[in-house]
Amino acid sequence: MIIAEGVCKDYHSETGHGWHRVLSGVSFTIAPGEKVAILGRNGAGKSTLIRLISGIEVPTLGTIERQMSVSWPVGLTGGIGGAMTGNDNIRMICRLYNRPFNVIREYVEDFAQLGKYLSEPVKSYSAGMRARLNFAVSLAVDFDCYLIDEVITVGDQRFQQRSYEELFVRRADRSLILASHSPEIVRAYCARALVLHRGRAKIFEDLELALAIYTDL
Repeated sequence: MIIAEGVCKDYHSETGHGWHRVLSGVSFTIAPGEKVAILGRNGAGKSTLIRLISGIEVPTLGTIERQMSVSWPVGLTGGIGGAMTGNDNIRMICRLYNRPFNVIREYVEDFAQLGKYLSEPVKSYSAGMRARLNFAVSLAVDFDCYLIDEVITVGDQRFQQRSYEELFVRRADRSLILASHSPEIVRAYCARALVLHRGRAKIFEDLELALAIYTDL
């Protein structure tokens, strides 16, 4: 279970004077196995909320209680250090989560299909390669809840099919929080949605209603 109550997040304003509230009074509950979309226009606070749920950042006000293990944000960049090689990133994650390096590396090598590039600095990777590494490592660690930012759309058809099987077939009992701009992706993977607008959020049990509201924002 993930329980957010009255979550607010403030940042220094771009002018350098005062504070800007990105999220205001956000509350929701996500049960084990639920698949929830986060919908909102650019600047609505989707990425901020994902970082707060992961624990990378902390709320200015309110609380987020995690009663299950939660992944780092899995997207084009999150969770992976650019100055380190792919292998170094795998080694660091293994130390953080107390996982055996050889086992995790073997899984990542097979899943991401990066070959010799695992020995190269991640900053030399394309965006798609970074996403494949990021996603593969997170699946190898095996969390109760995955935070995902459009990563399923990255890579070739084989990678997308493998991603679907790993996340939605073999891990069908896991929770998923997916930030997306694509109605098709949301319909394919989620059962309900949290719509963000001007820092506030509302959970919709009716996915089509959520998508209609999001489209009209």
